[in-house]
Amino acid sequence: MDKPKVPRALTIAGSDSGGGAGIQADLKTFAALGVHGMSAITCITAQNTAKVTQVVPLDARAILEQVRVCVEDIGVDAIKTGMLFSASIIEAVTAEVARLEVPIVVDPVMVAKSGAQLLRDDAIEAMKGLISVATVVTPNAYEARLLTGLEIKSVEDQIDAARSIAGWGSKAVVVKGGHLYGDEVVDVLLYGDRVFRFVSKRIDTKNTHGTGCVFASAIAAELAKGRDVVDAVGVAKEFVTSSIAYSFAIGRGSGPVNPIGSLIRDAEIHRAIERLQKAVRTLEGLEGAGTLAPESMINLAESLPYPRDHRDVIAIPGRLVRIDGYLRASGPPSPGASRHVASALLEISNYDSNMRSAMNIKFDESIINIVERLNFSVSSYDRSREPPEVKRVEGATVRWGIREAVRSAGKVTDVIYHMGDYGKEPMILIIGRDSLDVVDKFKLILREYLKV
Repeated sequence: MDKPKVPRALTIAGSDSGGGAGIQADLKTFAALGVHGMSAITCITAQNTAKVTQVVPLDARAILEQVRVCVEDIGVDAIKTGMLFSASIIEAVTAEVARLEVPIVVDPVMVAKSGAQLLRDDAIEAMKGLISVATVVTPNAYEARLLTGLEIKSVEDQIDAARSIAGWGSKAVVVKGGHLYGDEVVDVLLYGDRVFRFVSKRIDTKNTHGTGCVFASAIAAELAKGRDVVDAVGVAKEFVTSSIAYSFAIGRGSGPVNPIGSLIRDAEIHRAIERLQKAVRTLEGLEGAGTLAPESMINLAESLPYPRDHRDVIAIPGRLVRIDGYLRASGPPSPGASRHVASALLEISNYDSNMRSAMNIKFDESIINIVERLNFSVSSYDRSREPPEVKRVEGATVRWGIREAVRSAGKVTDVIYHMGDYGKEPMILIIGRDSLDVVDKFKLILREYLKV
C-alpha cells in the first residue's frame, strides 16, 4: 500500500540567526500548517531584533545543489523564495525553479525590519525576472514602491502597483498593507482580472519581525496542499494575523511573530478545559460547598498563558450555583464564559504568570480568619476608595482592585478580598496555579468553615 502523500514545500531563503525570519520562520510555518518543509539557504546573516551586522551569501552552485538533492529524493509541491541578495543568486534560482513546474511564491525581500538592506541595488532587475515565473508575489508597500516607482498610500495605490507588477508575468500579486496606516490592514490580491481584499484589524505591537516570511510561506504551504490561489491567500492572511497576535516581546528591537502561536493556544485551551472539568467534578461532590457561595454565585476560571483578553480565560458559563447545599455547574467550561473573575486573572497575569486560576466565594470575617490560620497569603482592597474615572469604565473596577491589592502586598497572594461598597457585594477571591490548585485551597477552607 502506498504511503499517504505528505505535502512538501521548499524555502529558498536566508538564515536569520535571531530565529525570527528567513528559513527559521518559513520552516515553523510549514510545520504548523502540516507541510513537510525543506530549505536551501542562500545567505547566512548575523542579526537580532535590532540590527543586521553581517550578510554572507553562499555560492550559487551550493544553493542550487541544496535544491537539487531535495527535489531529486523527496520531491516538492510548492516553492517559496525569500532573501536572495544578489543578481547572480536570483538569476540562478530563477532558472532552477522555472523548470520544476510547481507553484512558486516570491517574497521579494529587500529590507530587514531593522532597516538593513537585504537586496543589492543591482539585483532589482533580476528580481523582475524571478517575478515573471512566479505564481504569487507578495511585496509589502515599501517593496512594491521600490519595484514599480509608484507611491503607495491607499488601497487604490496598492491595486495600481499590483497591476504594474503583474505586467512582468506573475499569475497573482498580493500588495500587503501592513506598512500603511489605519486601524485595519488591507492586503490586495490581483489574480487575473479580479481584485480581492483581505482585511484584518491592526494589532498594536512592534513585534512583527518575520511577518512577510510567514505570510509567503503560508501561501506556499496551502498551495502545496492543493488549494487555489485565492483560498491560499485567505488562509495565509488569517495565519499571519494569528502569528502577530502571539508574537514574542523579546530583544531590544522588533520581536518575532510566532507561527505556532495558534497551535499552542488550542493545546492550552484543551488542557485548561480538562483541568476545569476535573475541578468541577470535585466541587460538585463536596457536601456543604454551597455554603460558601455568594449571592451572585461562584465562578471558577483558568487563563491561558499570557492571556490577552477574556477569550483567553476558560470558565463556567452561568456559573456554579447552589442547590441543596451543593454546587452545580450550569454548563461545561468554555472560553470567554467569565467577565469578573476573568478580569481579575487578566490583571494578575501582569504580575505573576504562574497564578492562572481564580474562584470567587462569599465574604465572611470567619473565612478570613480561617485562611490566615491556614497560612495562606492574604491581601485586600477598599472599593470605597475607587477613583471616579475607574467607576465610569465598565469592568475596570476588578482590575483596579487587583492592582491595589498587589501593590499593598508586594505580590499576588493566595486570597484577595474586598468588603464591598454601596450596592456592591463583598467578595473573596481564591487564587492558584491552576483550577485544581484553587479547588484544593477551597476544600481546606470549606473543611474549616463547616467546623465553625
